[in-house]
Formats: sequence, C-alpha cells, structure tokens
Amino acid sequence: MTSTTFSRLFEPLAMARGPAMKNRFALAPMTNQQSFPDGVMSDDEYRWLTLRARGGFGLVLTAAAHVQATGQGFPGQIGAFGDQHIEGLARLASGLKASGAVAALQLHHGGNRSVADLVSELVCPSDDPATGARALTTGEVETLRNDFIAAAKRADLAGFDGIEIHGAHGYIITQFLSPVINRRTDRYGGNVENRARIVMEIIDGIRASCRADFQIGLRLSGERFGLRLGEIVSLTAEILRQEKIDYFELSAWDVAKEPSEPGFEGRTLLSCFTELPRGNVRLGAAGKIMSGSVAADVIEKGCDFVVIGRAAILRHDFPEQVRRDPDFASPPLPVSVEALQLEGVGPAFIDYLRSFPGFVGEPVAGLDHYAAIGEWLKTEG
Repeated sequence: MTSTTFSRLFEPLAMARGPAMKNRFALAPMTNQQSFPDGVMSDDEYRWLTLRARGGFGLVLTAAAHVQATGQGFPGQIGAFGDQHIEGLARLASGLKASGAVAALQLHHGGNRSVADLVSELVCPSDDPATGARALTTGEVETLRNDFIAAAKRADLAGFDGIEIHGAHGYIITQFLSPVINRRTDRYGGNVENRARIVMEIIDGIRASCRADFQIGLRLSGERFGLRLGEIVSLTAEILRQEKIDYFELSAWDVAKEPSEPGFEGRTLLSCFTELPRGNVRLGAAGKIMSGSVAADVIEKGCDFVVIGRAAILRHDFPEQVRRDPDFASPPLPVSVEALQLEGVGPAFIDYLRSFPGFVGEPVAGLDHYAAIGEWLKTEG
C-alpha cells in the first residue's frame, strides 16, 4: 500500500447526482433484525446506523427494506412498503446526514427467500417446488416494479439522499436475472434482456419519479444463485454505459476470490467489473475488507469506494481507526457481547450474530445493553 493509495481512501468522492461522499468508506447494508414486526424503525436500528455515521462512514446504507409486506426476508426488517414507515425513515435520514454521511435506503424483496412464517405466500419469477413459491403473473411483476418505485419515492420524501436496489444474494431481482430460476415466457423471461427488464424499469421509474439529484445505487452478485457471470458482466456494462445510476456495488463475498465459473480462471471476480468503462458511475465492492491495507488495495485495484460489513460491526468507527493507523486490522473473533454492546449492537442483532458460528463470545453477567452504550445514548436516545 502506497501513501498515495492510502490517502485516496480519505478523499471526497463526487457523485453524478446528489452529495459527495466525504471519504471512500461505505457501510454495507447488513441484516440486523432490530426493527418492529410491522417494519417501523426502532431505536436500536436508529442507534446502530447513526453511530456508524458518527464513526466516519461517508455513505451509510441501511439494511434491506422490503417494498412489499409479502417480500419480508427476515424478522425485524425495516420496511418501506407503506406510508406508516415514512416518519421513522425521516428520523433516520436526518440523523445520518447530521453526522455528514450520505444516507441511502436499500430496497428489497425476498421472493422465494422470504420467510414463510412472516408472509402470506412465497412468490418467485417462476414456480419453485423446492420452496413452494408460486410464479408471479405479468400484472404482479408490474406491481412489484411499481412498488420498488413507490418505496423510492417514500425514501425521497423522508429526506434520504438516495436508494440502493438490492439485486444480490438470491433475492427477487437475482431470481429474475437467473436463467435457472426464471423460466418465464412473457417479456420478463427468456433472454438476458428480458430477464433484466424489471431492473431497467425500476431504475427508469425511480429516475422519473424522484427529484433530479436523487441518487440510485445498484447491488449485484456476480455469481451463485443460478447466475451466469458473463451475463452479469454484460448487463453491468450496459447499465454503466447508460449512466442512469450513480453507483454500482459488487457483493463479492471476498474481494480477492477468483470466479467459480469456468472460463474466468486466473483473475479475480473484482477485475471482471473494475475493467468495465463506467463514465460517471462510481464502483464499490464488498467482501472481507477487514483492514486498512485491504481497503486501500481495493482502491488500488480500480474501485472508487469500499463497502465495509463485518469490520463495521466490530468497530463503529472503522474509517477513523484506519485514518489513525493505516495498518489497523479488525479484532479477531469471537467478539464478546460486551464489545458488541459498546459498538451499539442491539440485543436482536446480537442474537442474529449468534447464528454465525464463532462470531459471538460469552457475555459477562449483569452488564446492561443500554448502560453499555453509555454517554452516546444520553445524547441521542
């Protein structure tokens, strides 16, 4: 890592629309299960996110917010499917921007990965016997598209700087893009152009419906979940060429990994996307960025910003830690309950993190979650 590369991590990043990021660190949109069953924002989710804004992240992406009640992907999911959510979202947008972060709401629908116990029925682009999900009708696909657009309008009304469309990790956008899962015969199935139609229509609809400086981001996976890497690279190239979005985020799971698909040997998955012409669209990547040196290396390899997940759970001020020490590396796992509490991680999120083997250590008896957050709660609670 050169000093020049390291310094770039802390340079502002202008966007084609809306405010610039004050640095090159984005908080990854992470499932945290901290909001209410009806999708209304909770105090714990507000604290978790605004503490990261105070910790120096230039862009804060919320956890996935479902655009339809029937698209809920996990318990405690923040919602954007009704006007009842606007008040909480407005509070969050204000809190994030007050600390100098660009505020973005991630929009999502779980499709056949929704939680059966939480939704009335599972839906998918095509019938899916493995999950019991039924195929959406053409009219229902159009409604889904419109609901993504309506959720973006709510984010705009609430004061967010923009939204990110969650097209990764096997959720409904990925399901449409997959030639394995999407076996439709209407205009939303068949060749890659048709399978990507819903994505393009959502982007166009948001661009037409929201204010001129409203930012649009898109998160895609390059592989897994029935995707073909070559198709995703070609689709990304076209989306970048059109410049209707402001940033593209690759969810790579590991920024150093090689593609698993034959024909792409001898290179990294990341390089398949950094080499694409992107005009004024900014490119970020997520995947095991746990230290200052790895963050700088991702910038060196052609990204405009880095997307920080687990490292941001462990240290709310990861950007500031890296600024102070270029060699800063995230603490090892397991991490104690007390350390997570001090980082503003609420009880529901801690319970969720326990589902990842080796992540959470044993608690110390008698330490209260809210007392652990300390002085920050007194000023923000």
